Amino acid sequence: LGEVVNGDNQRWTLQLKGAGPTPYSRSADGLAVLRSSLREFICSEAMHHLGIPTTRALSLILTGDRVLRDMFYDGHPELEPGAVVCRTSPSFIRFGNFEILSARQEYDLLEQLLHFTVTNDFPEIDASGGVDSYLQWFTEVSRRTASMIAHWMRVGFVHGVMNSDNMSVLGLTIDYGPYGWLEGYDPTWTPNTTDAQGRRYCYGNQPYMAQWNLMQLANAIFPVVKDEKRLQEALDSYRVTFQEEWQQTLRAKLGLHTLEKHDDKMISSLLELFTKTETDMTIFFRSLANLKVAEKDGDKLLKFVEDAFYTPEEISQDHLENLKNWLHLYRLRLLRNDLGDEERRRRMNQINPKYVFRNYLAQQAIDKVEEGDYSEVEELLDLFRKPYDEQPERHHYAAKRPEWARNRPGCSMLSCSS
Repeated sequence: LGEVVNGDNQRWTLQLKGAGPTPYSRSADGLAVLRSSLREFICSEAMHHLGIPTTRALSLILTGDRVLRDMFYDGHPELEPGAVVCRTSPSFIRFGNFEILSARQEYDLLEQLLHFTVTNDFPEIDASGGVDSYLQWFTEVSRRTASMIAHWMRVGFVHGVMNSDNMSVLGLTIDYGPYGWLEGYDPTWTPNTTDAQGRRYCYGNQPYMAQWNLMQLANAIFPVVKDEKRLQEALDSYRVTFQEEWQQTLRAKLGLHTLEKHDDKMISSLLELFTKTETDMTIFFRSLANLKVAEKDGDKLLKFVEDAFYTPEEISQDHLENLKNWLHLYRLRLLRNDLGDEERRRRMNQINPKYVFRNYLAQQAIDKVEEGDYSEVEELLDLFRKPYDEQPERHHYAAKRPEWARNRPGCSMLSCSS
C-alpha cells in the first residue's frame, strides 16, 4: 500500500495479504481465507509481545466472499470465508529480492537495491562506503538473523517454510504460514505437511536453514561485492553469533547467570531427556523456576516438573532415574550460582513464557470464529499482551495439548494453503 511515518518519526510499510492479484502477482488468485489470516494476525502479535523480532498485523477484515481452497492438497477443496490482513513492518525487503535480480544478471539494479536498503533501513551504516557498506550490511543481516533464530528456538516456534524468500533482511519473522509450536519436544518436528517427508524446516534444522539462506544471499550480492573472503567471514560470524546467543539463552532459561565448563553438557543431556519423555518444553522451563534448592529428595524434585510430561505413566524407570539425577545435578549447580530461589525464579520467568500460541488454541479460535463468535480471538489477543505474567484466571491457556488435538488437522499439521 505504501509507507507511513508516525508521530515518533518511525517509518512503517503497509502490505495487504489476501486482497487479490496485483501487477506483481504470480498465477494464483492472491486471495486468503479467514483460517490462515486469523493465525497470522494472532501469532504475529503474540510473537511481538514474546520479545521476538517480527512483522506485525494492523488489521484483519472479512471480505464477504468465499474462497476455494484445498487445505491439504488432497483433492478435497472447500469454499472458505475470505479475509485480508494488513501487515506492517519497517520494510518487507527479503533475501529473494536480491536473488531474483542476481539471477537475471541485473547487476546495476541489484546495486541500487543494496544502496536503497542500507540507506533506508540501516542508518547506522554509512551508505556512501560502496562495497564496504554492503559488506557491513551483510554482516549485520547475519547477526540479526542469528538473533531471530535463537529467539524462535527459545520459545519452541517452528516457522515451517524457511525458503529464502521468507527471510527478512531486518531479521524479522515474516510470512506466517504453516507454522507451529513444539508441544512434545521433538527436534525433527515440522508443522508443514509438504515438509513431512524431508523435514527440511523442522525445529532442529532452523539454525542451519537460516545459514543456508544467508549463503544464497551472499551468492546473490557477490557480483556487486566481489569479495569472497569477507563474505565468508560474515557467514562465519552468523554461526558464532548464533551459538553464543543460543548457549546464553539456554543458560538463562535454566536461571544460570554464571558460566561453568560443564554447563553445555548438562544442557545437552536435558534436551536429550526431553526427546525420550515427550516433554512440553514451555511448561518444563516455567515449572523448573519453582524448584527449591534446599530440596534434596529426587521424587520431590521431580514433582516440580511432572506437569510437563505428556504421558508420565509411559516413562520408563531408567528415564525417571535419569531425570532425578539431572535435577540433583542441577540443584547442586544452582548452589554455586549465587542466586536465591526467588531472584532466580523472577529471572527465569522473564525469559520462559507462561503462554505461547499453542496449535490447538489457534484451532479453537478458528472454530469459534467460523460460528460467528469472536470472543476467543479477543481473549487470546489480550492474553498474549503479557505472555510472561501468571494471569491465574487464564491458567487453562497454558495447558498441554489435549489428546483430541494430537493428530487433528490444523493442530498437528498444516499446509501452505491460504
